[in-house]
Amino acid sequence: MSILVAEILGTMLLILLGNGVVANVVLKDTKGNNSGWIVITTGWALAVFVGVVVAGPYSGAHLNPAVTIALATAGKLSWSLVPEYIAGEMIGAMLGAFLVWLFYRDHFNATEDEGGKLACFSTGPAIKNTFSNLISEIIGTFVLVFVIFYLAGPSLDILGEVDARAIIGLGSIGAVPVAFLVWVIGLSLGGTTGYAINPARDLGPRIMHAILPVKGKSDWGYAWIPVVGPIIGCVIAALLYVALV
Repeated sequence: MSILVAEILGTMLLILLGNGVVANVVLKDTKGNNSGWIVITTGWALAVFVGVVVAGPYSGAHLNPAVTIALATAGKLSWSLVPEYIAGEMIGAMLGAFLVWLFYRDHFNATEDEGGKLACFSTGPAIKNTFSNLISEIIGTFVLVFVIFYLAGPSLDILGEVDARAIIGLGSIGAVPVAFLVWVIGLSLGGTTGYAINPARDLGPRIMHAILPVKGKSDWGYAWIPVVGPIIGCVIAALLYVALV
Protein backbone atom coordinates (compact mmCIF):
# COMPACT_ATOMS: atom_id res chain seq x y z
CA MET A 1 0.00 0.00 0.00
CA SER A 2 1.45 3.38 -0.99
CA ILE A 3 1.69 6.39 1.31
CA LEU A 4 -1.07 8.10 -0.68
CA VAL A 5 -3.50 5.18 -0.46
CA ALA A 6 -2.74 4.55 3.21
CA GLU A 7 -3.36 8.18 4.14
CA ILE A 8 -6.56 8.25 2.08
CA LEU A 9 -7.96 5.14 3.77
CA GLY A 10 -6.81 6.05 7.27
CA THR A 11 -8.11 9.61 7.09
CA MET A 12 -11.35 8.48 5.47
CA LEU A 13 -12.02 6.14 8.39
CA LEU A 14 -11.01 8.86 10.86
CA ILE A 15 -13.54 11.30 9.43
CA LEU A 16 -16.27 8.72 8.82
CA LEU A 17 -16.21 7.68 12.48
CA GLY A 18 -15.26 11.07 13.95
CA ASN A 19 -17.81 13.17 12.11
CA GLY A 20 -20.13 10.18 12.28
CA VAL A 21 -20.32 10.38 16.06
CA VAL A 22 -21.06 14.12 15.80
CA ALA A 23 -23.90 13.37 13.38
CA ASN A 24 -25.25 10.70 15.72
CA VAL A 25 -25.33 13.17 18.61
CA VAL A 26 -26.46 16.31 16.77
CA LEU A 27 -28.88 15.27 14.04
CA LYS A 28 -32.60 14.84 14.62
CA ASP A 29 -34.15 11.44 15.41
CA THR A 30 -30.89 9.47 15.63
CA LYS A 31 -30.50 6.84 18.34
CA GLY A 32 -27.68 8.88 19.88
CA ASN A 33 -29.34 12.30 19.72
CA ASN A 34 -28.28 14.65 22.54
CA SER A 35 -25.95 12.07 24.11
CA GLY A 36 -23.38 14.78 24.75
CA TRP A 37 -19.76 15.85 24.63
CA ILE A 38 -18.35 12.75 26.32
CA VAL A 39 -19.75 10.60 23.53
CA ILE A 40 -18.30 12.92 20.86
CA THR A 41 -14.80 13.06 22.37
CA THR A 42 -14.76 9.30 22.95
CA GLY A 43 -15.92 8.63 19.41
CA TRP A 44 -13.19 10.86 17.98
CA ALA A 45 -10.53 9.15 20.10
CA LEU A 46 -11.61 5.73 18.89
CA ALA A 47 -11.78 7.03 15.32
CA VAL A 48 -8.11 7.96 15.61
CA PHE A 49 -7.41 4.44 16.88
CA VAL A 50 -9.07 2.89 13.83
CA GLY A 51 -7.35 5.19 11.33
CA VAL A 52 -3.92 4.58 12.84
CA VAL A 53 -4.38 0.81 12.90
CA VAL A 54 -5.12 0.75 9.17
CA ALA A 55 -2.60 3.28 7.87
CA GLY A 56 0.17 2.89 10.44
CA PRO A 57 2.12 0.02 8.88
CA TYR A 58 2.25 1.72 5.47
CA SER A 59 2.58 5.47 6.01
CA GLY A 60 3.07 5.98 9.74
CA ALA A 61 -0.57 7.12 9.85
CA HIS A 62 -0.11 10.87 10.03
CA LEU A 63 -3.77 11.46 9.04
CA ASN A 64 -3.14 15.15 9.68
CA PRO A 65 -1.14 17.77 7.74
CA ALA A 66 -0.02 19.26 11.06
CA VAL A 67 1.72 16.00 11.96
CA THR A 68 3.25 15.77 8.49
CA ILE A 69 4.54 19.35 8.54
CA ALA A 70 5.87 18.94 12.08
CA LEU A 71 7.83 15.81 11.19
CA ALA A 72 9.31 17.53 8.13
CA THR A 73 10.17 20.63 10.18
CA ALA A 74 11.97 18.44 12.72
CA GLY A 75 13.93 16.70 9.98
CA LYS A 76 12.16 13.37 10.54
CA LEU A 77 10.45 13.34 7.13
CA SER A 78 11.63 14.45 3.70
CA TRP A 79 9.87 17.58 2.49
CA SER A 80 9.53 15.85 -0.89
CA LEU A 81 7.00 13.46 0.68
CA VAL A 82 4.86 16.18 2.24
CA PRO A 83 2.64 16.81 -0.85
CA GLU A 84 1.79 13.10 -1.12
CA TYR A 85 0.87 12.92 2.54
CA ILE A 86 -1.28 16.05 2.48
CA ALA A 87 -3.00 15.00 -0.76
CA GLY A 88 -3.93 11.68 0.85
CA GLU A 89 -5.17 13.37 3.99
CA MET A 90 -7.34 15.85 2.09
CA ILE A 91 -8.82 13.25 -0.26
CA GLY A 92 -9.49 10.91 2.65
CA ALA A 93 -11.15 13.65 4.68
CA MET A 94 -13.45 14.56 1.80
CA LEU A 95 -14.39 10.93 1.17
CA GLY A 96 -15.08 10.39 4.87
CA ALA A 97 -17.33 13.46 5.00
CA PHE A 98 -19.23 12.25 1.94
CA LEU A 99 -19.82 8.87 3.60
CA VAL A 100 -21.12 10.55 6.77
CA TRP A 101 -23.61 12.52 4.68
CA LEU A 102 -24.64 9.39 2.76
CA PHE A 103 -25.06 7.38 5.95
CA TYR A 104 -27.10 10.02 7.79
CA ARG A 105 -28.84 11.54 4.76
CA ASP A 106 -32.37 11.05 6.10
CA HIS A 107 -31.38 12.66 9.39
CA PHE A 108 -29.71 15.59 7.64
CA ASN A 109 -32.97 16.12 5.77
CA ALA A 110 -34.98 15.92 9.00
CA THR A 111 -32.76 18.42 10.85
CA GLU A 112 -33.58 22.12 10.56
CA ASP A 113 -30.62 23.45 12.55
CA GLU A 114 -28.14 24.56 9.89
CA GLY A 115 -25.37 25.08 12.45
CA GLY A 116 -25.83 21.57 13.75
CA LYS A 117 -25.55 20.16 10.26
CA LEU A 118 -22.35 22.12 9.61
CA ALA A 119 -20.94 20.73 12.87
CA CYS A 120 -21.21 17.26 11.35
CA PHE A 121 -18.66 18.37 8.77
CA SER A 122 -16.38 20.98 10.33
CA THR A 123 -15.61 22.84 13.53
CA GLY A 124 -16.80 26.20 14.79
CA PRO A 125 -16.26 28.44 17.81
CA ALA A 126 -18.47 28.40 20.88
CA ILE A 127 -17.76 32.14 21.22
CA LYS A 128 -16.53 33.81 18.04
CA ASN A 129 -13.34 35.72 18.81
CA THR A 130 -10.67 35.51 16.14
CA PHE A 131 -7.67 35.84 18.44
CA SER A 132 -8.97 33.48 21.11
CA ASN A 133 -10.12 30.93 18.54
CA LEU A 134 -6.73 30.99 16.83
CA ILE A 135 -4.91 30.59 20.15
CA SER A 136 -7.15 27.62 21.02
CA GLU A 137 -6.19 25.81 17.81
CA ILE A 138 -2.51 26.68 18.22
CA ILE A 139 -2.34 25.36 21.78
CA GLY A 140 -4.44 22.26 21.08
CA THR A 141 -2.28 21.29 18.11
CA PHE A 142 0.91 22.09 20.00
CA VAL A 143 -0.10 19.60 22.71
CA LEU A 144 -1.00 16.97 20.12
CA VAL A 145 2.22 17.22 18.13
CA PHE A 146 4.62 17.83 21.02
CA VAL A 147 3.41 14.76 22.87
CA ILE A 148 3.44 12.67 19.68
CA PHE A 149 7.14 13.44 19.29
CA TYR A 150 7.82 11.92 22.69
CA LEU A 151 5.47 8.98 22.25
CA ALA A 152 6.96 8.18 18.85
CA GLY A 153 10.58 9.01 19.65
CA PRO A 154 13.45 6.53 19.50
CA SER A 155 13.32 3.93 22.24
CA LEU A 156 16.26 3.23 24.56
CA ASP A 157 17.54 -0.22 25.38
CA ILE A 158 18.77 -1.17 28.84
CA LEU A 159 22.25 0.11 28.02
CA GLY A 160 20.87 3.54 27.11
CA GLU A 161 21.72 3.20 23.46
CA VAL A 162 19.30 4.61 20.92
CA ASP A 163 17.52 1.96 18.87
CA ALA A 164 18.35 3.01 15.32
CA ARG A 165 15.35 1.07 14.00
CA ALA A 166 12.82 3.26 15.79
CA ILE A 167 10.45 4.94 13.36
CA ILE A 168 9.14 8.46 13.82
CA GLY A 169 5.43 8.68 13.10
CA LEU A 170 2.12 7.65 14.59
CA GLY A 171 2.49 4.12 13.34
CA SER A 172 5.52 3.53 15.58
CA ILE A 173 3.70 4.12 18.86
CA GLY A 174 0.69 1.90 18.53
CA ALA A 175 -2.80 3.25 18.18
CA VAL A 176 -3.87 3.33 21.82
CA PRO A 177 -1.61 6.08 23.22
CA VAL A 178 -2.48 8.56 20.50
CA ALA A 179 -6.18 7.78 20.92
CA PHE A 180 -5.89 8.67 24.61
CA LEU A 181 -4.02 11.84 23.67
CA VAL A 182 -6.77 12.98 21.30
CA TRP A 183 -9.37 12.04 23.90
CA VAL A 184 -7.85 14.21 26.62
CA ILE A 185 -7.36 17.13 24.22
CA GLY A 186 -11.05 16.94 23.37
CA LEU A 187 -12.12 16.71 27.01
CA SER A 188 -9.79 19.46 28.26
CA LEU A 189 -9.25 21.83 25.32
CA GLY A 190 -12.10 21.12 22.93
CA GLY A 191 -14.80 23.33 24.39
CA THR A 192 -13.80 26.57 22.67
CA THR A 193 -13.50 25.67 18.98
CA GLY A 194 -14.31 21.97 18.76
CA TYR A 195 -10.58 21.09 18.57
CA ALA A 196 -9.95 20.74 14.85
CA ILE A 197 -6.17 20.34 15.50
CA ASN A 198 -6.01 19.05 11.93
CA PRO A 199 -6.32 21.23 8.79
CA ALA A 200 -7.54 18.35 6.59
CA ARG A 201 -10.11 17.24 9.17
CA ASP A 202 -11.76 20.66 8.94
CA LEU A 203 -11.11 21.91 5.41
CA GLY A 204 -11.88 18.69 3.50
CA PRO A 205 -15.32 18.15 5.08
CA ARG A 206 -16.10 21.89 4.87
CA ILE A 207 -15.55 21.70 1.11
CA MET A 208 -17.92 18.72 0.98
CA HIS A 209 -20.50 20.66 3.01
CA ALA A 210 -20.38 23.37 0.34
CA ILE A 211 -20.72 20.82 -2.48
CA LEU A 212 -23.33 18.43 -1.08
CA PRO A 213 -27.05 19.30 -0.89
CA VAL A 214 -26.91 20.31 2.78
CA LYS A 215 -28.76 23.52 3.59
CA GLY A 216 -26.78 26.28 5.28
CA LYS A 217 -23.63 28.33 4.91
CA SER A 218 -20.20 26.74 5.25
CA ASP A 219 -18.80 29.66 7.32
CA TRP A 220 -15.78 30.32 5.10
CA GLY A 221 -14.99 33.43 7.13
CA TYR A 222 -13.91 31.16 10.00
CA ALA A 223 -12.42 28.37 7.86
CA TRP A 224 -8.85 29.74 7.90
CA ILE A 225 -8.51 29.41 11.68
CA PRO A 226 -8.60 25.58 11.87
CA VAL A 227 -6.03 25.54 9.05
CA VAL A 228 -3.60 28.27 10.12
CA GLY A 229 -3.84 27.60 13.87
CA PRO A 230 -2.79 23.94 13.65
CA ILE A 231 0.06 24.77 11.26
CA ILE A 232 1.44 27.39 13.67
CA GLY A 233 1.00 25.04 16.62
CA CYS A 234 2.73 22.12 14.93
CA VAL A 235 5.73 24.20 13.84
CA ILE A 236 6.19 25.57 17.37
CA ALA A 237 5.99 22.03 18.75
CA ALA A 238 8.56 20.73 16.24
CA LEU A 239 11.01 23.57 16.85
CA LEU A 240 10.75 23.19 20.61
CA TYR A 241 11.25 19.43 20.39
CA VAL A 242 14.34 19.89 18.23
CA ALA A 243 15.73 22.54 20.62
CA LEU A 244 15.20 20.28 23.65
CA VAL A 245 16.30 16.97 22.15
